Amino acid sequence: MAYKIVVDFDACESNGICMDLAPEVFEVRDDGFLYILHEYPSDEQMPKVEEAIPRCPTQAISFVEE
Repeated sequence: MAYKIVVDFDACESNGICMDLAPEVFEVRDDGFLYILHEYPSDEQMPKVEEAIPRCPTQAISFVEE
């Protein structure tokens, strides 16, 4: 079973907290927008993603099972 990262870009403030916690998965670029580098994080990346989700101040990040 794979987990897909979902971001509510209307709620996202691109503050970079998720990028600080999981830089191999999230990136805020010079244009000020958040980008998901890996929509389907590996097993090794999941702990960092699971830490980033509740730390998002706007609760814009979640994941779904596919």
